[in-house]
Amino acid sequence: MRVLLVGAGGVGAAVVAIAARRAFFEAIVVADHDPARAARAVAGRDARFVATTLDAGSAEAVAAACREHRITHVLNAVDPRFVMPIFEGAYAAGADYLDMAMSLSKPHPIRPYQETGVKLGDEQFAVAQRWADAGRLALGGIGVEPGLSDVFARYAADELFADIDEIGVRDGANLTVDGYDFAPSFSIWTTIEECLNPPVIWEDGRGWFTTEPFSEPEVFHFPAGIGPVECVNVEHEEVLLIPRWVPAKRVTFKYGLGDEFIEVLKTLHKLGLSATSPVQVGGVSVSPRDVVAACLPDPATLGDRMRGRTCAGTWVRGTGVDGRPREVYLYHVVDNEWSMREYGHQAVVWQTAINPVVALELLAGGVWSGVGVLGPEALPPKPFLDLLTDYGSPWGMEER
Repeated sequence: MRVLLVGAGGVGAAVVAIAARRAFFEAIVVADHDPARAARAVAGRDARFVATTLDAGSAEAVAAACREHRITHVLNAVDPRFVMPIFEGAYAAGADYLDMAMSLSKPHPIRPYQETGVKLGDEQFAVAQRWADAGRLALGGIGVEPGLSDVFARYAADELFADIDEIGVRDGANLTVDGYDFAPSFSIWTTIEECLNPPVIWEDGRGWFTTEPFSEPEVFHFPAGIGPVECVNVEHEEVLLIPRWVPAKRVTFKYGLGDEFIEVLKTLHKLGLSATSPVQVGGVSVSPRDVVAACLPDPATLGDRMRGRTCAGTWVRGTGVDGRPREVYLYHVVDNEWSMREYGHQAVVWQTAINPVVALELLAGGVWSGVGVLGPEALPPKPFLDLLTDYGSPWGMEER
């Protein structure tokens, strides 16, 4: 296996740190628009790691890099606005493809908070047959959320439940960052995108529909000392992926943002600072959202100042295999002190990065296989969860 890793930011650099301890691949070529950042990601690593410069917005450049380095698998670790050129470049070069966030959505032009427009992943699923006909795999949404959360959903359906009433992905943390009043632990570009777009819900008999941002607040109790966190509806790929392969009457995604974070996002939106279309400032054309990102600290650099734990998981209720009502929360917790000590990367990016590495190892060994455009829940969950534990990062389950 020869991997082109596109993006050497927080998640990409953590992918390198995790993969460096494994032996399943021949080479990982780390590509970034900033050659210095790519070089930093591979510094001190063995000869399997190579740095290169790449424009992720050019399918032709991605394809050329694949051909030059004889790439078999492309792993996309950049913002979702670059999904389609990387996805198309991988196909053009004959490589398989993985990402951690799928192609972007576009709200319904008339009824954005009632009906879906272009959904997350629609552009990729539109060409699924072409990938299948070519005998090639595009594995979408294989980070932590989406990714591990989808694996949990499939595991619950296969092993724990005879009938599922609701699958609800729930994400929460008690992370703090010393010295900052506001410092997101993940890409602010992606955070704005998923939090301000109309959230999607899926219901059996109704299909996909939308609601208002930050709707249906609920207090969810997270394990490992995190405790109760208010969670709200957010647009996320799981709701678009899980119903394709896992039978359930309802699928939701809720994120524990907190009142302050929500108010900041609402203010950015009111001021037009969440927009991606460039505006003219003097003689310069610039995207407001890019300005916001440039004004905030790089999440990858915050690890030494972060305290606490982050939890990603999937809550499932329905009828257990014994015919009795059952409710469980399958989860994965990462302590920032541990991830910094063991890998030198903060908890949120590390937790995202480990899952595509596990998936690549399963694909390299033939344990996972498939063609077309698939989500993680389309593949057997138990080998993934077993290998995740083998990586030294076990998952857990609570009966509720």
